[in-house]
Amino acid sequence: MPDVIADNPIARSALGKATRRLVPLMAVCYFFAYLDRTNLGVAALTMNKELGLSATAYGFGAGLLFLGYILLDAPSNLVMHRVGASRWMARIMVVWGIVAAACSAIQGETSFFILRFLLGVAEAGFFPGMILYLTYWFPAARRGTVTGLFMVAIPLSTALGAPLGGLLLKLDGVGGLSGWRWLFIAEGLPSVVLGFLLLWFLPDKPAKAKWLTGDEREWIDTTLAAENAATAARNPLTVRKAIVHPRVIGLGLVYFALAFGLYGLGFWMPTILKASLAIKDNFTVTLLTAAPYVIGAVAMIWWGRRCDHAGRSVRYTVGPMAIGGAALTISAFLTSMPWLGYTGLCACAIGLMAAFPCFWTLLPAFLSGAAVAGGIGMVNSIGNLSGFLGPYWVGWMTSLFGSSKWGLVTIGVVMVAGAVLSGLLGRDRAGHIHVAADAGGA
Repeated sequence: MPDVIADNPIARSALGKATRRLVPLMAVCYFFAYLDRTNLGVAALTMNKELGLSATAYGFGAGLLFLGYILLDAPSNLVMHRVGASRWMARIMVVWGIVAAACSAIQGETSFFILRFLLGVAEAGFFPGMILYLTYWFPAARRGTVTGLFMVAIPLSTALGAPLGGLLLKLDGVGGLSGWRWLFIAEGLPSVVLGFLLLWFLPDKPAKAKWLTGDEREWIDTTLAAENAATAARNPLTVRKAIVHPRVIGLGLVYFALAFGLYGLGFWMPTILKASLAIKDNFTVTLLTAAPYVIGAVAMIWWGRRCDHAGRSVRYTVGPMAIGGAALTISAFLTSMPWLGYTGLCACAIGLMAAFPCFWTLLPAFLSGAAVAGGIGMVNSIGNLSGFLGPYWVGWMTSLFGSSKWGLVTIGVVMVAGAVLSGLLGRDRAGHIHVAADAGGA
């Protein structure tokens, strides 16, 4: 497919326009989505002490957000597939922006738990919906690249958001509000504005994109229809059968391992660095938190393109997961050399970033239509179990042992196990995912 695209001027033009028009907008939206769910890690530098939150209570509250994802991701994707992306994504963004800003009103454990859960309910469906949306526009040979460009919002939201959060904490006392309350307000409201913009700038399908020529729309529709038909012929699954398919469940467990590392580190890295490196200045902590994600942003784009070029999504998922998990596990024992431990944290974060775009090319390799919508939602729901468990587990282990060491070891081991599972799910000698024929209703 890459050669066919390169040799076809209509294909190059169509995909170039779609990439320029859609992916930056999607990435900006996801930047704030990820920022609004993880800025709690920076807020915790002062919020926990002010509210008297224990490590266990903080970890539990951080993870509560993901219960909303677990419950609603798959249904949300099916609704979006029916009603269209622009209205559904706009609705999600406006509501979650309001709830994110409302987190500035947290007064104690109870309100903390309630608002974190409501934020998860509000945002549920956004990420899997955007992954599904990419399958409406880009053929398989380009999905690693565009997924990497879209998901670069994850490392950038930490690389830029952590120092920004550090600066917002300095607003402490302005208007009678704590700095962490200003952080939630300032980083929540932009999502509301972006939500309304999606109504005008996010066409549901290529057929509704006025900026494409007729030939460009026809090429995208014809190419994707042929790919979907071929995929459906290999695995003619209904939505119900797709969401309980063993390979979907298996990929969900792999995503569980990825998300366990992503959120376990995301919510705890600032606190861990402040304690282990004995740094008093919160802004310095946020800069150190940002550093590995800057490198991770580059790794995500570069690795996604390499994945498309090689066509070996399994290998390109397994490698960075295993290396990142092993580095974190080993570094957790280097307590006498804290800066070497920091290097392990960096290696883990970079490995996670590189693995994500390759992982999300695996599911559309054997599902299509409404089945892939339900499958993506199910994988995300299973994966987000770790979004609930990961932060809570690290907090519980920290309270139990008085150190984050064993929490980090757990993250590393889970990531390595996920890498092994990804390899065992099945691939041919060339490294492509192998999908056995499966009987099922159309």
